[in-house]
Amino acid sequence: MTPFIEAAIVANEEIAKQLSHGIETKFYEKTTIGAGGDISSQLDLFAESIFVKHLQMFGTIESEESGIIGFGKDQIILDPIDGSANALSGVPYYGTSIAKVNEHGLLDAAIVCNLVSKEIFIKEPKKPLMKGYLFEKAFKEVTVTQHSEVGLFEKSYAYPLVVNALHKEKLKFRAPGAIALSLAYAHQVSYVLFIGEFRIYDFAAGLALCEGLEVIVEADYVIVSKEKEVAHRIEQLILETQEKI
Repeated sequence: MTPFIEAAIVANEEIAKQLSHGIETKFYEKTTIGAGGDISSQLDLFAESIFVKHLQMFGTIESEESGIIGFGKDQIILDPIDGSANALSGVPYYGTSIAKVNEHGLLDAAIVCNLVSKEIFIKEPKKPLMKGYLFEKAFKEVTVTQHSEVGLFEKSYAYPLVVNALHKEKLKFRAPGAIALSLAYAHQVSYVLFIGEFRIYDFAAGLALCEGLEVIVEADYVIVSKEKEVAHRIEQLILETQEKI
């Protein structure tokens, strides 16, 4: 395990330990619009500060909250809290997302952590996707779960025509609200679908975890499935609903 990954794990453990006692009142305060276009909360900025402390030595950090931080040849793409609205609403589905790209533009590492379950997913080049737990040492290779019954459809609330089309095709889904984290579970669920604006903070690490799966990335939607037929069936439904708008 590289020093960067070890530092990322320590940072996630520090954040998880802080949040294990609950969301403090100060974390609910809203601040300014962050680099990603959403209003940052003090929770986002708290997590960002922890990651900066542990990771700034490894390169330039590009955070969804504060934008460019520090300097260095390598680039670290960071979403300090993936699903912060969930965290601030008491919904137990939120985490963190980190991708490190070297000076040649190649991915060195991707780390996505579920701060609630303490699961942490790690992907390095030419190595299988691994999963472990914060505060533990053991990691195991992630394998595909067969016969999954539901997919994950992020931002489904904004696309009722697609929701209806999926329902007619009996493609069940849930809408948990944290895209990088949902992509981390792509090997387990039937599919992961996102429709909307593509932001690098949401996908840099998450998509890296989907190596070996069927991945469709377009300007306004992303589909991932372990079954090629399912992925392309969903894409066809999206294209058909777009024609009706």
